[in-house]
Amino acid sequence: YNPWVSLAWLVTGKTVGGLRLYPQRNLLDRETALRMWTEYVTWFSNEEGRKGRIAVGQLADLMVPDRDFFACAADDIAGTTALLTVVGGRIVWGAGPFASHDAPIPPAMPDWSPVREYGGYGGWGATQRNGAPLQRAAAAAMCGCATACGLHGHAHASAWGSALPTSDA
Repeated sequence: YNPWVSLAWLVTGKTVGGLRLYPQRNLLDRETALRMWTEYVTWFSNEEGRKGRIAVGQLADLMVPDRDFFACAADDIAGTTALLTVVGGRIVWGAGPFASHDAPIPPAMPDWSPVREYGGYGGWGATQRNGAPLQRAAAAAMCGCATACGLHGHAHASAWGSALPTSDA
């Protein structure tokens, strides 16, 4: 789940496609929206007073975004990504200038999880290693068959999209 899409929605009242759903009076300022995603939700995990803020005695969990959330254009919030993520005082993600600090992540479980093939938010138009469209790889990962069919490979979707041999006559 991408929290930046939600933060953009709270601040702009717009869908990812740009459709305004909510009037200005129902929108939140950026600080309130961010606190809702950090400090104000700690009750959910019974960690009130332990996380959600950068303060003495709080868990050392933080992230460095690729842009200034408080200064960027509101319509750019949804495209924000993490350059660095620290959990429990340990670096668990590094990109861009922090890529050298990144450790390899273990593979997603279960082994058929589509997360193994996810190319990042908005990555549906990207290609992967063998040049196949990413959505085909994601569909193959989601099929749950664990292995490709010897006859059709992972082209299960071709059956779904074909004309069925039925008629009303």
